[in-house]
Amino acid sequence: MNIVEAVTSGYRNYVNFSGRSQRSALWWWVLFQLIVGVIIAFVEGGGHSSMAGGMYSGMYQAGPIALIWDLVNFLPGLALAIRRLHDIDRSGWWVLIVLIPLIGAIILIVWDCTKGTAGDNRFGPDPLAA
Repeated sequence: MNIVEAVTSGYRNYVNFSGRSQRSALWWWVLFQLIVGVIIAFVEGGGHSSMAGGMYSGMYQAGPIALIWDLVNFLPGLALAIRRLHDIDRSGWWVLIVLIPLIGAIILIVWDCTKGTAGDNRFGPDPLAA
């Protein structure tokens, strides 16, 4: 799967929380989100506008474009993360492990790097076999 297929699939399945997604779909999605996020931060001034003084000086403040982008991409990203967990035969509820500071994010990243279950599992057919 290339970046165009991954992004297209992510938006096409934006509320599909069932089934499985392969590693490349998730990581191409993450790269796309990162690139667009950097572009948006550059366009919005990177949070260093003249109005960002006082106690907020030096902190990143998301502008309206970034907020809209984040809202639009929240559900597709969540659905993809859950389908990725399904690929390694874990319940989508495991996505909540990210709420444990630092350790949860590390565990989720390790699982996202783990090869999916070969063949069918309880969440559906192997996406690499299709």
